Amino acid sequence: MTELNKIKQDHRRFKQIVRGKIKRNLRKYMSQGEITGRQGKDIVKVPLPRIDIPRFRFSQKQQGGVGQGEGQPGDSLGQGEESPGQAGPAGNQEGEHGVEVDVSLEELAEIMGEELELPHIEPKGVKRLETVKDKYSGIRTTGPESLRHFKRTYKAALQRMIASGEYDPDNPIIVPTKEDMRYRSWKQTSLPESNALILYMMDVSGSMGDEQKEIVRIESFWIDTWLRSQYEGIESRYIIHDATAKEVDRDTFFRTRESGGTMISSAYKLALQILEEEYAVDEWNVYLFHFSDGDNWSVDDTGDCMKLMRDGLLPKANLFCYGQVESPYGSGQFIKDINEHFSGHERVIVSEIKNRDGIYDSIKEFLGRGL
Repeated sequence: MTELNKIKQDHRRFKQIVRGKIKRNLRKYMSQGEITGRQGKDIVKVPLPRIDIPRFRFSQKQQGGVGQGEGQPGDSLGQGEESPGQAGPAGNQEGEHGVEVDVSLEELAEIMGEELELPHIEPKGVKRLETVKDKYSGIRTTGPESLRHFKRTYKAALQRMIASGEYDPDNPIIVPTKEDMRYRSWKQTSLPESNALILYMMDVSGSMGDEQKEIVRIESFWIDTWLRSQYEGIESRYIIHDATAKEVDRDTFFRTRESGGTMISSAYKLALQILEEEYAVDEWNVYLFHFSDGDNWSVDDTGDCMKLMRDGLLPKANLFCYGQVESPYGSGQFIKDINEHFSGHERVIVSEIKNRDGIYDSIKEFLGRGL
């Protein structure tokens, strides 16, 4: 085996080890938010414990071991090493460090889908938007230097020098001339593209504290990661509400905290307005996620919410997900109202999120139907 092939084999093995560790620790990553704080544009940094390649360790000679020397069943095989985690005096040796591994969002979504057993999504609607893209399709003799095809240029120069007798095998210098230059050519192609809108709504009234919003932030990162792996074009929009609703950017969505009361219908009305004015139902796959502690201003407003869902939001959406984040101040009533009105509805999913450990199961509930 060549050195290059050995390196490639070791790299594949390392990636398999990393993938396995992420899968085994996915629940921890989802609950602690370690990945969401490290995300880049298309790459995230995943913190892992130190990775050691498995290998045999041999003890010193004349000390006995497994299968040799005196001993009885149950005897310790070691030399009395301290158990990990035992307290001891201060030392001067370097501690064990973890590593951060770069993982693409696409690969993270694959791992997430495998571990949570998420079905791939079939986009709804018969109409698809088209996007125009440049595709390299051939070679031509003119073009900008940035598109010069070096291998084809070298080959053309070599052929010319051999044909003219200029090529010297003992001094194989190839000097391309203007007629040897080759450049990539392209053509524009229209590609069908399935588009999706993720519309997040969150209660930011006084009963929703920082911990509740952090749970929403972590869960929305993983929802985004999965849905972006299923669609070519995707948009995310954000609505916050207390007694009134307004659209905000992502940063404001997770940082805002108000002190007023709660009227959930204000968020549903704004969401419906956005959908009706900007997103044609036959062109967009719409995903609605609402997070709250379950408190609402009045029974009448809850009734308005149910009507808005039934007559306005659900006919336009692939999925309506309601996540109720447990709070010491929220009544928790709203999830009961949704269950009463929409129990068994294919496109309505509710989830109770008691704490960060509940994020993993909540995401599996929301995305497990493949809608």
